[in-house]
Amino acid sequence: MALYNFKKITVVPTAKEFIDITLSKTQRKTPTVIHKQYAISRIRAFYTRKVKFAQQTFHDRLSQIIQEFPKLDDVHPFYADLMNVLYDKDHYKLALGQINTARHLIDNVAKEYVRLLKYGDSLYRCKQLKKAALGRMATIMKRQATNLTYLEQVRQHLARLPSIDPYTRTIIITGFPNVGKSSFINKITRADVEVQPYAFTTKSLYVGHTDYKYLRWQVIDTPGILDHPLEERNVIEMQAVTALAHLRAAVLYFFDISEQCGHSLDEQMKLFESIKPLFANKPLLIVVNKVDVLRLEELPTDKRNILKELENDENIPVIEMSTVTDFGVMDVKTQACEKLMAYRIDQKVKSKEFDGILNRLHVAQPKPRDEKPRPPCIPESVMQKKLLAAAKAEKKRKLEREIEIEMGDDYVLDLKKNYDIEGDQKWDIIPEMWEGHNVADYIDSDIFDKLNELEREEEMRIQAGVYDYKVPELTETMRDIQALAKQIREKKIIMKEESKVNKQSTKPVIPRTAAARSRDRSVSRLRNEMEELGVDMEDTENAHFTKTRKRSRSVSQNVDKKRQRLQSTSQHRSVSRPPRDEMGVKNVAMKTKLKKIAHKAIKKKVAKKGLKGEADRFIGNKMPKHLFSGKRGSGKTDRR
Repeated sequence: MALYNFKKITVVPTAKEFIDITLSKTQRKTPTVIHKQYAISRIRAFYTRKVKFAQQTFHDRLSQIIQEFPKLDDVHPFYADLMNVLYDKDHYKLALGQINTARHLIDNVAKEYVRLLKYGDSLYRCKQLKKAALGRMATIMKRQATNLTYLEQVRQHLARLPSIDPYTRTIIITGFPNVGKSSFINKITRADVEVQPYAFTTKSLYVGHTDYKYLRWQVIDTPGILDHPLEERNVIEMQAVTALAHLRAAVLYFFDISEQCGHSLDEQMKLFESIKPLFANKPLLIVVNKVDVLRLEELPTDKRNILKELENDENIPVIEMSTVTDFGVMDVKTQACEKLMAYRIDQKVKSKEFDGILNRLHVAQPKPRDEKPRPPCIPESVMQKKLLAAAKAEKKRKLEREIEIEMGDDYVLDLKKNYDIEGDQKWDIIPEMWEGHNVADYIDSDIFDKLNELEREEEMRIQAGVYDYKVPELTETMRDIQALAKQIREKKIIMKEESKVNKQSTKPVIPRTAAARSRDRSVSRLRNEMEELGVDMEDTENAHFTKTRKRSRSVSQNVDKKRQRLQSTSQHRSVSRPPRDEMGVKNVAMKTKLKKIAHKAIKKKVAKKGLKGEADRFIGNKMPKHLFSGKRGSGKTDRR
């Protein structure tokens, strides 16, 4: 995991955005209404609060910028030198210093104007002092426009830098441009570095990760380096030099023996000699690339001797490799990882921490008292218990799963080994036919006798009539009732279907009084339908289907009066039904209470909107209330 995460640095706003954000926040977060009739102490406190809030907002935001940007004295030397190469250390420190100075100036301006506001003798004087304080703060921030723009560009570039952990296991690839460094990192990691047949395709550091012996290894692809003095090297080359100088890593120096990179083997050797001081105290491997074009044995003798000197005199291993055919790629990775691991272990052994760990460990070695032999003695009771436990374990039958784990691939499932049969007979294969007879016929000699006995029992059951069942005959009356019930069921089904059709229709719902008239209910219709179903209706001609009780004169008069009163109030309502506001109401007190509740509910909707009811034409207010509602009164200001 990388030690530094530059992607978390907050965006640096421009000077104009900085001022707009701060002034807007000051206006929103502080009270906005003041009157000249207020006490002078209240007016001073009002404007003092605004000045202090603006100063604190500027201070916090500038402090965040200063703290989030890395300090070159505190970060790892690799990052410090890399930032010096990319952005120029002096410019970077100057920009942060100017921001820090601006923060102090804003604090001093606020302190000075807060002191002057204590002596403000009127609303006008206090307001002018507040305007002057905010104006001077804004002027100070305007002067920092170039610094803020520069720091934002640095932040964007820092966020694009690869996350390199300077303390983890690292392999650095270096050499002339176009010798196959990027192709190698693409082969052994998941990095996707651009590969082109021209020099300086890689213009910055690229990081990939690979696994070896269950450990994560960091592989860094550096831009190509040319053989000229350090002062003449450009920014691209200096990134590679910085990585080589500061990272504790294994170094892979690439040679292109086919010389397709545009540089001869002598030139590549001179570059190796010039940057050799950067390889001090680092594991080093020489990788001879592009052997698919020209093998090491095919080189001329003078060129072959150049590499032999490195191998023999300086004891640096030389490995052949081709990224086109993958020849030697994994060998290079393995040797680099092994060499780096051995180097890191050796460094840890030499450190003081290792001595401290060793001092904590103490292995006691007992010394003999005399020359008398004293063999280990186990008591008899303990031996008996051990023997009993071993015998018990032997008796316990092993599970097939345990046997399978013990035997591994040699295990074969045998289900017959636990059959309760003596000797080896349990594995005998039983034949189906023996001397022309079916073996199954001789397994049970009484099987045919048992089968005959079962057949005799079944015949006796059939003769006794156990399985016979006769449906009882119905009388003529029962048959008539059955036929009538069938007709009634059919009629009922038809009526259900008709009611479904009527319910699914799109006609409006009719009140029950009107629906009763439209359904054409009559005695004759009832009599006809019952006769169709076979019911005798001859003696029902003089039958009274509706019985009415004669009412007394006084009762009839009261009913007539009530009907006239109801007709005067509502001509459309049925006389038999009470009014809607009286339905389900027990008494007059309850009716009054319900009317009050209904009136309150209507008042909530109507009163605030100026008697605006359902029939009023209403055009909604399209202006956002919080922008056009005017100044707020003294009260809560944290509603946002």
